[in-house]
Parts: sequence; structure tokens; C-alpha cells
Amino acid sequence: MKILHTMLRVGKLERSLEFYTEVLGMRLLRREDYPEGRFTLAFVGYGDEAESAVIELTHNWDTESYEIGSGFGHIALAVDDARAACDGVRQKGGKITREAGPMKHGTTVIAFVEDPDGYKIELVERK
Repeated sequence: MKILHTMLRVGKLERSLEFYTEVLGMRLLRREDYPEGRFTLAFVGYGDEAESAVIELTHNWDTESYEIGSGFGHIALAVDDARAACDGVRQKGGKITREAGPMKHGTTVIAFVEDPDGYKIELVERK
């Protein structure tokens, strides 16, 4: 078994696609509209779906926003340099919610950014 994707419901698909592709540097891998169901699925990621886990952005046409809920934590992305990654996100208009620094009770350098719908994304510095 392997992880295929994580699904997030988004209120405004184009805004979310812009964030994930332009701010975080992912690629739009595929997108399909389902007019009878009134929704669109868009898959974004850094690599091909056959080899990498990706994010599925689900846009229900009649819903503008969602409550994230208390059960969701975050999506984690590996980065070479968390401070530089924060600078890049900031320069592209992204929101930093925790600047790069060591995690509590540890030494791993992490940072957090937030997507347009309020989902948290952790940037984990890999050595």
C-alpha cells in the first residue's frame, strides 16, 4: 500500500490553484469538471501521481467556504532551507503563520504557512 493523495475541500478553486502552483511551486497534474455532480477535482503535486503522493483540491460549485474542524492538523512539505522557503512564500503573497525555527522540544527546523482556505502547511527543513 501507499498514500495516493490528501483531499482538501476549497471554496475558490482558481485562488487555491494559484497558491499551490505559484506560491508553493507545485504543478497542476490534472483537472476534471463533473457538471452533473456540480464539482471539480484538481490534483496538484511535485511529481507524477504514479510515484508521489499529491493533493486533491475538491471544489463543490455551490459552496464558498468550509470549516476546517478540530481534527485536521496540517500537510507537511520537505524543504532544503525553511527560512528561504518562508521568504519565497512571503514574496509571492503567501501567509506565514510561524516563522522558521526549531520545533518545541527538538532541533528540527520547521515553519508554517496557510493556504487561502486556512489549511496549515508545515515546512520541514531536511538536512
